[in-house]
Amino acid sequence: MGQNVVVQPTIYCGACEACKAGSENVCYNGGFIGLSGGGGGLSESIVVPEGAVLNLPSNIPLDVGALVEPLSVAWHAVSAAPITPDSVVMILGGGPIGLAIVQCLVAVGTRKIIVSEISGLRQRFAREFGAHHVVCPKTYDIVQMGRVLSNSDGPDVVFDCAGVPASLTTACTAVRARGTVVNVAIWEKEVPFNPNLLVFREAIYTAVLGYQRQDFQAVIDLLAAGKSRNWPDSRYMHSC
Repeated sequence: MGQNVVVQPTIYCGACEACKAGSENVCYNGGFIGLSGGGGGLSESIVVPEGAVLNLPSNIPLDVGALVEPLSVAWHAVSAAPITPDSVVMILGGGPIGLAIVQCLVAVGTRKIIVSEISGLRQRFAREFGAHHVVCPKTYDIVQMGRVLSNSDGPDVVFDCAGVPASLTTACTAVRARGTVVNVAIWEKEVPFNPNLLVFREAIYTAVLGYQRQDFQAVIDLLAAGKSRNWPDSRYMHSC
């Protein structure tokens, strides 16, 4: 049996200004293998550029290796936020990427992780993955709960992984003064947005897309070192 590997499926030109700046994830001519071209995602076999391949250490089984890609999305998002060990962080949406962000926050030792999620199954996964508080937005006022659970005027960082108009408003309303909102979700259509939600807090709104090679390598290194508890196997993500 050969070397187990994972593939970073980013397609990028290497010639545009984004690529020259080392930001291949936002290449102006970019895409993803299996989505934008270069072979279908359900193919029995596929040829990829050598530079897209990263070796899996022997102590990472293939079912966990299959999750390096979504975990890299989460790691890229977490790396874009000003998170310290003392941070209080809220995640809106407990789907696969939201759960992956929980795991990455656990890996870096985040003091308090709050997840807002409607689904009971995803709520359970969030708790198992390491969230300190899991709140249902149908039952509780998420903004008020953020203040109570942070013992402050709100979380330091809010990750919007839901990508619906209500979550955008909640994220910008819940974050503390001069806190940071990180948009992780991909939006299907335009939504109304009032910038004053951020202006009156002097809060920062930033966005992330996909991942870079260093994100893949960081996730692989963390998995190999066992730096997080309860790293999910593929069954968890499929159940979501």
